[in-house]
Amino acid sequence: MDGKDLGDGKQNTADMTQFVQTLLQQMQNRFQTMSDSIVSKNILFAYFNALDEMGERISELEQSINDLRAEMGAEGTPPPAAPPKNPDDE
Repeated sequence: MDGKDLGDGKQNTADMTQFVQTLLQQMQNRFQTMSDSIVSKNILFAYFNALDEMGERISELEQSINDLRAEMGAEGTPPPAAPPKNPDDE
């Protein structure tokens, strides 16, 4: 082996090392991007899920209020009092 072959071998090794490092960096960047995307989607899902649950609870509360109103009306609340007589009408 002469000096030129030795230099070419070192260059090939350096090139391969650089290639592998670049490839690993690209893979890490893509993985991070995918991870961020998944996390943000999970956060949005949790947010919208919480909004749906709150909406359901509000609907349940509204129904309970309506049920109570109907129950109060059905229990025979006293009828409205007759209007007072005007003394001038007599």
